[in-house]
Amino acid sequence: MSVFMHGLLAALAAGMFTGLGGLCIFVKKRYSKSEINQLLNLAAGVMLAASFFSLLVPSMNDIIKYDEQNLYKDALAYVLSVFVGVLLVWILNLVLPHEHNAMGRHGPNFDVKKAWLFIIAITLHKLPEGLAVGVAYGAETIINPLSLVIGIAVHNVPEGLTIAISLIGAGYSKFKASAVAFLIGFMQPIGALVGLLLMDISFNIIPYGMALAGGTMLFVVINEILPETYGMKNSNKSAAAVFLGFIIMTFISIVFHE
Repeated sequence: MSVFMHGLLAALAAGMFTGLGGLCIFVKKRYSKSEINQLLNLAAGVMLAASFFSLLVPSMNDIIKYDEQNLYKDALAYVLSVFVGVLLVWILNLVLPHEHNAMGRHGPNFDVKKAWLFIIAITLHKLPEGLAVGVAYGAETIINPLSLVIGIAVHNVPEGLTIAISLIGAGYSKFKASAVAFLIGFMQPIGALVGLLLMDISFNIIPYGMALAGGTMLFVVINEILPETYGMKNSNKSAAAVFLGFIIMTFISIVFHE
């Protein structure tokens, strides 16, 4: 099977974990906002480690290894690549309307429009995450993309749950809410397609493509997830969840480093 198909199928598999998270709505009658926040903080820690150990650090090492004579120029190109990744998601956030703070809310009076704007916010995350998977498979001569796919899959479960919860709060049935979570998971192969096409341009662009993808993931975690979940009343629990997620993903990255 070609690298192209491997990347697309891996992104699809990771995206389907969003649907798995949506199915969790059948496991428990009600999830509190605190429970959702802790799950998302855990996922944020996983994504932080994945962005560093699966994309940013390997790309930096590759640049240093193959071009030690022009480190100042390469360092600038690397930093600019990360910045471009951040900028791309930032522009998406500015252009497309979306909503936050819908997590953990139940009840038939919850506003449908606000629920869907919140879902759009989560859907925006799927594109840069898929991009990262595509880039990782395009750079599989440098890294093992499996650890990144595992990290994104783990991260998708609580996001799928929040999608289902917000729709149930807006009056949707559990079946329809979980079905929407599954459908949103299909956004990741679209992002992966972009990443694979980007990496197919030239072998020399691979480490900078990895830096760009790492920047998109950093923005998603730092600007989109942590500010919404790092509760003031439970900051110690939030910090513990982030650190636990980071440690788990660090272990996975080491195990699958080859």
